[in-house]
Order: sequence, then C-alpha cells, then structure tokens
Amino acid sequence: MNDKNLLVICDAYRSFQKDPIDSVSNKFKNIFVFVRYNPISEISNYVHIPSLYVHRLSSKIDLTNKPSNISLHPTPVLYLPTDSQYKKLGEKHFKYVDSLIQKNKLQFDLVHSHFTWSSGYVGAKIKEKYGVPFIVTAHGYDIYKLPFKDKEWKSKIEYVLNSADSIITVSKSNLECIKKLDVTTSVNVLPNGYKQDLFYPMDSHECRKLLDFPIDKKIILTIGNLEEVKGHKYLIESISNVVKHRRDFVCLIVGVGKLEKKLDRQIRSANLQDCIKLIGSKPHNEIPLWINACDIFVLPSLREGNPTVLVECLGCGKPFVGTKVGGIPEIIVSDEYGLLVKPGNSNELAEKILKALDRVWDSNRIYEYAGKFSWSKISKKLVDIYSSFE
Repeated sequence: MNDKNLLVICDAYRSFQKDPIDSVSNKFKNIFVFVRYNPISEISNYVHIPSLYVHRLSSKIDLTNKPSNISLHPTPVLYLPTDSQYKKLGEKHFKYVDSLIQKNKLQFDLVHSHFTWSSGYVGAKIKEKYGVPFIVTAHGYDIYKLPFKDKEWKSKIEYVLNSADSIITVSKSNLECIKKLDVTTSVNVLPNGYKQDLFYPMDSHECRKLLDFPIDKKIILTIGNLEEVKGHKYLIESISNVVKHRRDFVCLIVGVGKLEKKLDRQIRSANLQDCIKLIGSKPHNEIPLWINACDIFVLPSLREGNPTVLVECLGCGKPFVGTKVGGIPEIIVSDEYGLLVKPGNSNELAEKILKALDRVWDSNRIYEYAGKFSWSKISKKLVDIYSSFE
C-alpha cells in the first residue's frame, strides 16, 4: 500500500483518533486528515465557557510527533448545538470536505471515517462521488445512542453503515448495538489501543515530585470531560463515603467541560475541598506522569464505547476501578487488573475504591497484560483491513 493515499475524516486529530492514523502512516504514501470543528467554539478563546473548550480547533489537534506524510485539513462547519441542526450537519460537512478536496486537488485510494456521524456520512458520500472503498469506525455514542434516538437518526446511521465496505467498532458491546440495526456490512471489533512509547511504568515518587504531589498520601485519579455521561457526580458521592473510613488520600479530577461549576458546588457542599481537586485540562503527553503518580485510576462512566484511558492506565501498570459499561468488562476480565461496579452506584464504587486502596497490586502483571492492547499490535489488524481493498 506504500503507493496509496488514505483520506481520513474525523472529529479530532488527537488521542484515540490520532494514534491509529499515526500507527499506519508508514503503510501509505500520503494521509490526508480532515478535522471538523465548529467556529462558534472559538469564542471560548476569549470568554470563559468551559463547555466549548474541548471543541476548539486548538483542543482537537495534537501535532506531537506527527509523521511527515500526514497533512491536516481543518474543516470549519458552523452549526448550533441542537438535535435538528446536528441532523443537518452531514450534508454541510460533506460540502466543506469536498470543496477542500477539489481546491487542493487531492488524490486518494481509500477513505476512513471516525464516528458514524457526521464523519461517517461524509465518507459515504465521498465513496459515492469518487468510487473509493469506505471504512467507518463506530466509537461510542454514535452507535450505542444516536441511532436509537428516533426513526430519522436510525435511518441516517443505517445509511452510513450500509454504505461502508467495512465497519470497525471498538467493543463487542457496540457490536450488539449494530446487530439491532438493519445493517448487512461486515463488522470487525478492534479495541482502542495505547502508545507504548508514551504510556509505560515510571517511578511513582519521581512523577509526584515533578508534579508537586504529596508523597505521603494515596492518589486517586480520574481523567475525562466533565460531562454527565462520565459520572463524576457518583465519584464525588463515593468519596463522601470513603472519607468515613480513611482520609489519607486525595482524588484528582482531570478534565474540562460544562459541569465544572456544578461539580465544584457539589464538592464544596459535601465539604470535600481538601480531598477532591478539579485540575482542569492537561496536555496528552503529560498524562503518563499523572497516571504513574497515582495509586489507583477510577472511571465512573455511565456509558462508554471503549475508553482509551483504560488501556493507558493499564499500560502504566496501574489498577483500574470502573463501571460495567461498554467495552470495559471486555478489558478488565480479571480482578488482577481492576475492580468493576454497576454504573451510578456510589456506595458500591466507594467499597471498591477502599478495597483497591488497601490491596497490594502486581504492577508488572498489569503492564504485561496491557501489551496486547498496544497500537503496535492493533494497527496490524487495521492494516489487514485496509489491505483487503487493494
């Protein structure tokens, strides 16, 4: 495939969308990456609007170690954050991408879309116009929620999936959602991976010194956008129970989002300011330090596809405490790697956090297990899918 060009349509060039693109870059002559963003979100560069931070173009692109044969094409698509506007986004998105393709006279042999909507719709239309094979990856909400909102959404997502020559999804849980739809395209389950050259075990004390963390306290860490679906509310409630048994810890919440003020009020109302800290956003290449500095990693999500931070945590040899949602139980298959609870159950979450803090974990065993989820291994399967269309 080294003489082929790949076109990628995505919501961001960072983390779980950037990593698989970078990992196959040596298999293509050129990779053209189109990143959709909403110009409205750029207001947050000047006005403090946390809910818009993650949607800014600067937050969507990570140029760290970008391969030289990858070119980025930011795609501004203006729309209001309403369901009716989001339904119309597909055609608007396609027109912007197509105009950039023609303007730059891009030649490509394969198109891969991340997320069924609106990138998946763009990929389907590009296949129709340019006659190239089309692959779509269904990640999370775009497959476990969007097609089940109403008949119109179901029709839109089924159109995208049936237009694809191959579907990739990140968990068996997502696959079950696809099976509920009228879709005939074959599906491959490929979990999200992690970069072994970035996420690996480091000396915890050294990481704490670099980050100016306390050496004499246990550290509970969670990372994720401050959105309802991430379940931070239940983590805070659980900490209210944990402090009844021990106070030799601090819980660090890394992330930004629209719930920042609400979560801060919840923390203050429970008088947990000394135990829980809202950290804000951190650059992705700094996250390995934070994970290695912690004792346990907690993810209290209500819904998930297959969270990348899960395998990044395991790659650093850290135990995981999380919920039985999405692809998480497919990764945490043994209590040697972590402990799982029902989503939205703060009492059970508190019990597991206390158990995890008391337990002596085998970091080497966790690290060795994580190796099967490295991008270097998963990308081989992705290349096999691409190669099937040569």
